[in-house]
Amino acid sequence: MNTGSDRETNESAADATNADGTTADASGKEATPQTPHVSKAPAFIKARRTLHLSWQVGVFVVGLAVIAAGVAMLVLPGPGWVAIFAGLAIWATEFAWAHLVLHWTKRKVTEAAQKALDPKVRRRNIILTSVGLVIAGALIGFYLWKYGLVLPWNIKDQ
Repeated sequence: MNTGSDRETNESAADATNADGTTADASGKEATPQTPHVSKAPAFIKARRTLHLSWQVGVFVVGLAVIAAGVAMLVLPGPGWVAIFAGLAIWATEFAWAHLVLHWTKRKVTEAAQKALDPKVRRRNIILTSVGLVIAGALIGFYLWKYGLVLPWNIKDQ
């Protein structure tokens, strides 16, 4: 089973490597230096194929458990997205495909953060939040006017 963790990653058609070792995406913006992805397993483990495959299975299972816990924490209390990205980072130590997905995710999160700092987007978000708070206040005010300070499960039929 070849996982591609012991050799360089294939570059996507949208990325091109410059002479200085950095990559540029389709828009021409320069990214971080591109390094080949290799397994982070110790040398004595990489020297034996069976042991290396066992190592990769172990990394996959641990990463899968962390991601599963993260998915559960999306609906339960806890930092779900942090756990999902941590599981992906665990996989990225061993698998080239996970390294590429993690790199893509980091780039998209950075782009979203930059977009959120745009004054037009911030103004729109402030306006939408204000409208939402006014609507919520109106609904709470209507409830208090209609029923008073009585919890819904204590309301008697009228």
